[in-house]
Amino acid sequence: MKNKILTIFTCIALALTLTGCSAPPAGTTTTPEMGTTITTPPTVGTTTPPNTEIPTTGTEAPTETEVPEPPQTSTTPEEVTNTDTLLRCTASSLNVRKGAGTSYAIVGTLDKGDMVMPISKADGWYEIMYLGGSAYISASYVEEATFEKANDKIEQVITEGKKLLGIPYVYGAQRYHYGNGSLNPAYDGKSYDCSSLMQYIFKIGANVNLAMTSREQSLQGKEITRQDIRRGDLLFFTNASRFNNTGLERIGHVALYLGDNMILHTASDHAVIEQISATRNSYFITARRLID
Repeated sequence: MKNKILTIFTCIALALTLTGCSAPPAGTTTTPEMGTTITTPPTVGTTTPPNTEIPTTGTEAPTETEVPEPPQTSTTPEEVTNTDTLLRCTASSLNVRKGAGTSYAIVGTLDKGDMVMPISKADGWYEIMYLGGSAYISASYVEEATFEKANDKIEQVITEGKKLLGIPYVYGAQRYHYGNGSLNPAYDGKSYDCSSLMQYIFKIGANVNLAMTSREQSLQGKEITRQDIRRGDLLFFTNASRFNNTGLERIGHVALYLGDNMILHTASDHAVIEQISATRNSYFITARRLID
């Protein structure tokens, strides 16, 4: 009997010893409700799960990089907006092409001194305004020329004229309107003579109604002395066939003055910006201002 009791006490003591010394494996906890163990992540050497924000100490990390503002330049708005830049042909003859390369078809030519309006420049070629759309010329044979701009209405008239450079000259071409703003249904915009070109660009650019012939147009607006001619004025000339006529019948040509002795007009071939020749200068009769 004593041996049985001793054995029982020995087993109880042994059990108490094992219970007091044993601990759950590292990384486990015992839930009081179920008495089961749940594995938890180790507490040493852990990594932050993806998409977990790491708090910063003291200051917050910037959310984006600050880009410093570009340095201010000395260029003023007046220097940018008050200058009209054109391209002057420096070759005796320069091909105007459909695309930026010599493999493209030729759609026209520029003579030495002729000017056109640039649109863009890339890879040695200028895109220009020509024939009512865009065309291309080699940058190797042109130079920039600048003009001081006039008021917005005049500049819009000039811009409309630049768009038509290269369009063929045809004597007696259909007018855009009948002189009073009433549109001509026969007008197609495929050709112009000197007075129909002026009539069109003044109507589209500034809603000014010009008469149907250069002789009638020479009576419109305000007469300007030769010394006071400025950008946007209309210049009227005689020509060889009308030189000996009298009165209004002497007038045989009209052009738009751009400045620096340059005119936008159409004569014997196509609409062009060019210098007033010595012969044409000797044919000058009068100037008129339609827009102040």
